[in-house]
Amino acid sequence: MPEEEKKEENKEGAQETPNNGAPVPEDLDAIKAQLEEEKNAKAAAETALAEKDALITDLQNQLSEAKKGSEAVAAELTQLKDVHSKAVAKYLGAVKVANPTIPGDVIAGGTIEEIDASVAKALSIAESVKKSIEAQAKEAKVPAGAPPRGEISLEGLSPREKIAAGIQQKGGM
Repeated sequence: MPEEEKKEENKEGAQETPNNGAPVPEDLDAIKAQLEEEKNAKAAAETALAEKDALITDLQNQLSEAKKGSEAVAAELTQLKDVHSKAVAKYLGAVKVANPTIPGDVIAGGTIEEIDASVAKALSIAESVKKSIEAQAKEAKVPAGAPPRGEISLEGLSPREKIAAGIQQKGGM
């Protein structure tokens, strides 16, 4: 290869090094500076990695504590649900006892609000039935005292009963 081509190749690639490939002092300074930068970058990366590891450990501890707290809250919630259902059952029984005029199977519900709503509905139904019965009773009212006297109906009487009724009317006049 001619000398000019080698020079162009060297310009594009690496710098020429005299002394049989040994680096020049400027190259050594640049390499040392680059090495120092890489050492600093490595130290910074190791520091960041250590901080992240500490953060991960801390977050894992917090997660573990949160899980324990969640389990405790779940157990307490289960206990409260049991107490609530027992209280609602006792309330339902008390409402049935307090309203003896309402059939027990009409009063129902899984919450206090549902029980109260069923009682209100049952009371309104009972009130409308009561008014309806009172209206029917007023229509079929029988006058007080004895019925007015009238002629005796002879329909459906045997001939002997008809004769006895005729004799009675003549004798009673």
